[in-house]
Amino acid sequence: MIFITTILFLMVPYTSPLQFDYPTIKETDPYLTARGNISYLGSEIQLTTNQTDQIGRLTYFQPLQLWDISSGRLMEADFTTKFSFTIYSNDTNPGDGLAFFLGEPPFKVPLVTDNASLGLIRPDQILSSDTSFVAVEFDTFPNDQLDPPDLREHVGINVDSMVSMEAAAWPVDFRSWPPKVNNATVSYDSTSKMLTVLFTEYDVAEGFTMEKRLSIGVNLTTLLPEQVVFGFSAANGLYTSKHVIHSWSFSSEFQIESTNIPDQHGFQPKNLRKHRLLMGLIILGSLLFVTIVFTLYFFSRCKKCTTGEKDHKDHGLVTTTTANEDQDLQINCAARKFSYYELCDATNNFAEEEKLRQEGLGGVYRGFLKDEDSYVAIKMVSKSSSQGLKEYTSELKIISELWHKNIVQLIGWCHHNELDHLLLVYEFMINGSLDAHLFRGESSLTWFARYNIARGLASALLYLHEECERCVLHTDIKSSNVMLDSNFNAKLGDFGLARLYNHDTNCSSAEQSSMFSETLGYLAPEYITTKTASKASDVFSFGVVMLEIASGKQAGEHSFETANGQVSLVEWVWDSYEREKLLDVVDKRLCKKFDVKETKCLLIVGLWCVHPDHNLRPSIRQAVQVLNFDLPCPDLPKRPTSNYYVPVNSVALPTSEPTIYCPEVVVCC
Repeated sequence: MIFITTILFLMVPYTSPLQFDYPTIKETDPYLTARGNISYLGSEIQLTTNQTDQIGRLTYFQPLQLWDISSGRLMEADFTTKFSFTIYSNDTNPGDGLAFFLGEPPFKVPLVTDNASLGLIRPDQILSSDTSFVAVEFDTFPNDQLDPPDLREHVGINVDSMVSMEAAAWPVDFRSWPPKVNNATVSYDSTSKMLTVLFTEYDVAEGFTMEKRLSIGVNLTTLLPEQVVFGFSAANGLYTSKHVIHSWSFSSEFQIESTNIPDQHGFQPKNLRKHRLLMGLIILGSLLFVTIVFTLYFFSRCKKCTTGEKDHKDHGLVTTTTANEDQDLQINCAARKFSYYELCDATNNFAEEEKLRQEGLGGVYRGFLKDEDSYVAIKMVSKSSSQGLKEYTSELKIISELWHKNIVQLIGWCHHNELDHLLLVYEFMINGSLDAHLFRGESSLTWFARYNIARGLASALLYLHEECERCVLHTDIKSSNVMLDSNFNAKLGDFGLARLYNHDTNCSSAEQSSMFSETLGYLAPEYITTKTASKASDVFSFGVVMLEIASGKQAGEHSFETANGQVSLVEWVWDSYEREKLLDVVDKRLCKKFDVKETKCLLIVGLWCVHPDHNLRPSIRQAVQVLNFDLPCPDLPKRPTSNYYVPVNSVALPTSEPTIYCPEVVVCC
């Protein structure tokens, strides 16, 4: 059977044409993959909204076979793609723009953007990327370093950098309503080695649409690998636009070069037969080797599984679903699976000097991945209890479905030897956690950084509650779970206690759990007394963090003197608000260097969110709108009428399982 497979492999190249046509772009389509800050608008997809620092990407679910040489004859794909799109902005300047691209797999979405890279590559790679790609950019933000001086908005063809090899002017009216629909066709002729772009341009003065053309000679077989990721990318940096894809069609077919093999691939005609024989022997030997290794691994794995199950029973650790859990996680988690030995090597065998911090059920270590040339944070979840396994499973399943610039990105995972080692690999946050800067003196954050952190955390929670595919209750929002990147942007982490359910599900029937946060000061009063978690309880915890950011004081660990005696941070701020001395609570380390309007806004939003009556708290969307000054601050009562607060250090944690419900939120402004 192996011999027949090898012969067929040598005789028939693994290539096939690719064709699809999407007159509309719908969320239910299984063959299109969306990443980043995208949202679906019924029959079209919006890659970015009117917000800064956003990346959106849409790709086909499988790579394109661009060329092939397995048969001994070079086969190159001619392709043509057509798409329609709009770019609309109500900002002073438009956002960065949109691009159609072909990239070397996996061609990851960068974590941050700027005003130049269109979400294709990292900002430090704009002049020379270490990843191969070819892109047709519809650039709407002028960049003196990259763009021709006489071309403000333009269409350009880029190879491995954001400097266009060829460009043409593309004046666009971004503020016309309804937005003008742009049409574009990108085609590649493998015989002439020509990449051509046809695109429409709306003449505002004359009031009609014209078609323009841009071409360049490129040999894609020397620029790109045999298979490429392809699709669209859009980004907003300092300014904002809505980038919307309305339709997309694609078709490719192969042209066969039947005589000589091109020199750039390293083959000579006279050596072709010898090369094919050698390649066949290599493939046959490889298949035999893999078969033997797989057989040995299978039998050793069966033996290990039997032994592992017995060991777990001997130690009293309940793992009745570990085999199914392992298989299920491998199927549903898109992140990379690491071996335990890779992570041992990355952390110097989990050396104590690499330990970043200790969390409830395990430690977090710094590691260096040599193949990625980057640092990561590796969370080792304790295996000493069933709760550790539940937290690990919950965090892996939930966070693998999330992608947002203000949520810590999951890179990979590992459960070794029947879940003896439970490891999660995250992007490394060089500036650590928010609590370290606010309470442990690592640095004195400026007001600009603090307000940016508050807005970033609000954006993350809005995504979890309302914008991701399924609603997520975090249930453990606190300053130690807010991480800071190199630019002090906030990223919410630790999803071990999070709960996940569909938006159209009645929240009262959501899954119950016996896992609780034991952090005093952040828990909503109804969460403590009625044993329930909800969006409103997440909003309460968010409000506490807002008060911490403004005051520099930690909830749950300090008592504050007032006329009513010692109180919690929340009641201390309420007391200052009642006495019209709200700014007295501002962190003294700021030395009065803060924006008064933003400070009052942040403190009032914090108090609004921690209202003792959950029905009078805002939704997170309302809080975001006030923080962005899209809505006025609410007129809060001087003192909440409810006596719902529990004094600090006297909180009794729930001992039974909670239910999860969704109360109606009433706007109090």
